[in-house]
Amino acid sequence: MKLILKLFAMPFALAFTVTAAFMNFVLSASAIFFSIASGLIFIGSVILFISGEPVGGIAFLVVAFLVSPFGVHALVGKLVGLIDNAGGALRGFITS
Repeated sequence: MKLILKLFAMPFALAFTVTAAFMNFVLSASAIFFSIASGLIFIGSVILFISGEPVGGIAFLVVAFLVSPFGVHALVGKLVGLIDNAGGALRGFITS
């Protein structure tokens, strides 16, 4: 019975591992682009504050935070980590 479960888990372990590796690559590649975009949006928010538009400046600051590596990028990194952990758990089950 355990052999059948291991055979059933193999494709899922492979899928989780390949998906996590691909998502990790895309996440690393997009980090540079989103860091630059976050900096430009921050500069735009400073310009809005200086020109007397505090509501627009605050909105731009929120968007800059979400685009930065501490916003959505960090949440996606946690998701990739969870997928990788699930693949590792399945690989551990298969090899036990």
